[in-house]
Amino acid sequence: MSRPIPSATPARQAYAGRFAPSPSGPLHAGSLVAALASFLDARAHHGRWLLRIEDIDEPRAVAGADRIILHQLQALGLHWDEAPVWQTRRHALYEQAFARLRASGLIYGCACARRELPPGPYPGTCRPPDGASMPAGAVAPPPAGHRPVRSWRFRVAPGLETFTDRWLGPQSQDVAAEVGDFIVRRADGLWAYQLAVVMDDGAQGVTDVVRGADLLDSTARQRQLARALGLAPPRVLHVPLILDAAGHKLSKQNHAPALDVSRPLDCLREAWRALGFAALPAATPQAFLSAATAGWAQRFGSPPARDA
Repeated sequence: MSRPIPSATPARQAYAGRFAPSPSGPLHAGSLVAALASFLDARAHHGRWLLRIEDIDEPRAVAGADRIILHQLQALGLHWDEAPVWQTRRHALYEQAFARLRASGLIYGCACARRELPPGPYPGTCRPPDGASMPAGAVAPPPAGHRPVRSWRFRVAPGLETFTDRWLGPQSQDVAAEVGDFIVRRADGLWAYQLAVVMDDGAQGVTDVVRGADLLDSTARQRQLARALGLAPPRVLHVPLILDAAGHKLSKQNHAPALDVSRPLDCLREAWRALGFAALPAATPQAFLSAATAGWAQRFGSPPARDA
């Protein structure tokens, strides 16, 4: 039996946060910063901390990396509160969302190949005319030139999308002007990150997303998609990125070295320092996390009501 799409959540739902690494390699110093921040935010608000393995982009997943990530987190004392979930085991959930968006006329088939598109926002080549009437269950008209559909795009609403980031303050983005209609199902048949993460957060009851600042640009798109699916967008807090000596983001793609979790206290101290906090006189990882939770609560104690 298929599960219903989760409904919009109340503004003061009990706190639930998550850490959602991709298994393209082990955790490194940059990913630990995001993991530690999300863990501390959940503990500071007496909420749940969930673990989700974002392996929806299967070609990029490295065999066994998920098990390494789980081991690294446990070695650091970052223990999750519910069984981890894997995106590759949740295709039915994404299929439900896709069907709902399609029936509502909020997505359409696109025949464009990436090489055909100019730099910048999607120009709307295959978008049905605005205001086109499509009853429930109808399918968008064939894409330009009656070519086969390659991917599916979400019809972005015009105007500014505004929200408050708990670290960075007020934010806004005109998604239509800066991004254009974005992909929810890829040409290779895989679900796009934006659709999967919105549905996962809704299904898991996530109220607060704490992650790296490289994902700030995704927030406005995810908020539009969440509302289209009847979900309340979570609050967000984007932490600074860790840069290498050349000024590039520390990442698996840039061959960042894996965390040496044989020195858990040193790893935690470095991540805490990268978040801009003063050193803590703790002798064990458990003592460190207890003190760090108190320090985090002083700065980010009471999250505001969730933006509409």
